[in-house]
Amino acid sequence: ARIFFVFSTIVYTLEQDVVGFLEANRINFKEVDITMMEEERQWMYNNIPKDRQPDKGRPVPPQIFNEDQYCGDYEDFFQSKENNTVFTFLGLKPQQPSIKVRSFV
Repeated sequence: ARIFFVFSTIVYTLEQDVVGFLEANRINFKEVDITMMEEERQWMYNNIPKDRQPDKGRPVPPQIFNEDQYCGDYEDFFQSKENNTVFTFLGLKPQQPSIKVRSFV
């Protein structure tokens, strides 16, 4: 049998978009790989506001936090890029890109 996982490739592409932006803007961040880290995965699930949870299933990465404050998912990040409001989305001042941002992957 052969199984093709398109989902993983798509998620990786989205994660790289977020990481690339953070690196290009010299924003300190920590990538958290939830694939094998159940405690981190549960932390992520538990800290996404209930009104932001999907109707079915679990939220999928990337999910973005500033410390313990939920910022949003990839769609929110993308919209903030389109609107040139990423620093606001991340809870940062444009001149202050040194706050640690957590991106769950």
